[in-house]
Amino acid sequence: MSKQPIIDYYEQFGEKEWERLTWPEGQIEFVITQDAFSRHLPQDARILDLGGGPGRWTIWLAQRGFRVTLADLSPYLLEIARRKIQEYGVNQQVEEVVNVDACDLHRWPDGAFDVVVCLGPFYHLTEPGMRTAAAQEINRVLKPGGLVFAAFMSVYSFLRRTLALKDERHHLADPLFMNQLMNEGIFQNDVAGRFNSGYGMMPDRVVPFLQEHGFEKVELLSDSGFVASQAQDLAELAKENREAYDRFLQILIESAPDVSNLGSSIEFDYSFCVHLLTNKNICASIRA
Repeated sequence: MSKQPIIDYYEQFGEKEWERLTWPEGQIEFVITQDAFSRHLPQDARILDLGGGPGRWTIWLAQRGFRVTLADLSPYLLEIARRKIQEYGVNQQVEEVVNVDACDLHRWPDGAFDVVVCLGPFYHLTEPGMRTAAAQEINRVLKPGGLVFAAFMSVYSFLRRTLALKDERHHLADPLFMNQLMNEGIFQNDVAGRFNSGYGMMPDRVVPFLQEHGFEKVELLSDSGFVASQAQDLAELAKENREAYDRFLQILIESAPDVSNLGSSIEFDYSFCVHLLTNKNICASIRA
């Protein structure tokens, strides 16, 4: 399968992709993921930010003293990342910024990293062989007991976004589209310029998939929790009453592992994250 449509999709956003985690819905994801990083990342870790695009997480990690390598499919987003890394003054902590496919990490030897952050690739890998290759390669480049933060999208998030977009609703009457999505998790969009070539996984399949490839669950989290549809309301609360906002965020963080939140979804995005460790030590995070 050609991955050029995926590259084209993200490159049309450019700087907006860098800004995404500052938007109301992105801020929720950012806070919950930050908390997971803070609780699980080992000191002095060497980290591969796989599919990290314009480098938002790479810079956040580098600012906290981690050694980071940024890898992505998009040359343009990596150009933005190089500029941002320079702007934020974290050059010394960022070891490499490289154009790499998540299914082929031969650039690095076995056990090269303590941690792999993979918050994008899996929900674009529509073929089983690709998902297997990515999981195996991540396992290979991790040191024994290394930590993986992996994000997945729910089938329901693709269904919900299709309903939300008027010029995509015709897909809901297409038997082939619906069968592929609901039975195979494959989302193929023919509307130009929109999210395409997606793969959705039911929450109860995430851990078994990772276990099949040598991982063990540590934690399974929703990265938007129960408030995904009210991200704008939460942003307004931050301006109106900071104390109330901070308390609400703490509830979101504490409830992120609640099984009732897994599979909930941000309207046009993902909403469950999985954080995992390899070699019988896993932490998983899901996006619905």
